[in-house]
Amino acid sequence: MATPASGRQLFLDGLRGLALIFMVLNHTGRWWIERPLGWPRYHLVYLTVTLAAPIFLFLVGFCLPLSYLNSTLTRGERYVSVAWKYVRRGARLVVAGWFLNLLVFPDEPLFAGGVLQTIGLSIVGLTLLLPLLRRRAAGWALLAAALGVYASFALAHPFLRRWLTRHPVVAAVWFSDFPLWPWGDDDRRYFEAMSLAGVLCLAAFLALELAVGPTPHFYSGRDLVLNQHWNPGPVTCLWILGILFSLLPAMYYLMKVRRVPVPWLVVLGQNALMLYFVHQVIVLTFLRQRFGVLFHSWWAYGLANALLIAALVVLAQVWPPFKRRALALVRGSVQRRTSAAERRQEAL
Repeated sequence: MATPASGRQLFLDGLRGLALIFMVLNHTGRWWIERPLGWPRYHLVYLTVTLAAPIFLFLVGFCLPLSYLNSTLTRGERYVSVAWKYVRRGARLVVAGWFLNLLVFPDEPLFAGGVLQTIGLSIVGLTLLLPLLRRRAAGWALLAAALGVYASFALAHPFLRRWLTRHPVVAAVWFSDFPLWPWGDDDRRYFEAMSLAGVLCLAAFLALELAVGPTPHFYSGRDLVLNQHWNPGPVTCLWILGILFSLLPAMYYLMKVRRVPVPWLVVLGQNALMLYFVHQVIVLTFLRQRFGVLFHSWWAYGLANALLIAALVVLAQVWPPFKRRALALVRGSVQRRTSAAERRQEAL
């Protein structure tokens, strides 16, 4: 699959589309399936929650340096102008997350943090660090800092559980859904190293998971649940990193090296923000709350998800031309009003 003229790396869009499918399965698993279906339902929800948001966040950290280097080195833009563009984008995602709370979760706090808010704040934070990535040592320093932040959170977790019960506003806004990777000169060698790291992470996870004993496997009781929201524990982090470091090289190999066309997955990834909104309105607000949709059969649930994903693909295909026409109509209307106002001013 060739890189388009826009310079987009389609295998990254494909991985983003796969993350969206994981997100859809997570939400339908929680909102469409009756609890008596037992452990299979639990494992569907748990496994997809460990994949969907982490892939989205990983792609933010992976793609932002690529976009920054393309803007500053290839197009010669100044850091200030590029940074202002990224900060605006991050702020829009935070506001979009609040709008989603208002639209889909009216019973929850309006300013509660979610995936979109986490991504938006991550973009703003990463923007301040982008100039450092020109130095190779900075990447390792940022990796060490990220590990330090996670370790400090894990150590503070028992204290935070007690402290947040006394601070509900702070808990709702900052402790709901929690929130770098440089490219090498040789892409294939880089992805080979990444895939090896993924295999090692998965092997370490499997060894530790089996060492747990009779405790249910893939179980959130070993994670850092805080304020009724999930955060991965150290062992689960190995699972997440293993999947991330395996999926990205796999998508690179299939879509860029082998040029396997997966247009439906690409179009899902390119319109992920719009579909993130729409699928929650369809799944929860429209079908679950309005019509009381619940499934008692895995066959019916699987068919419903296949139809939903097919509908999202169609929507993703028609959305860009619709958006372009709508924006053209708005701009044309504004220009006509401006011209009319100027003519009236000249007549006076």
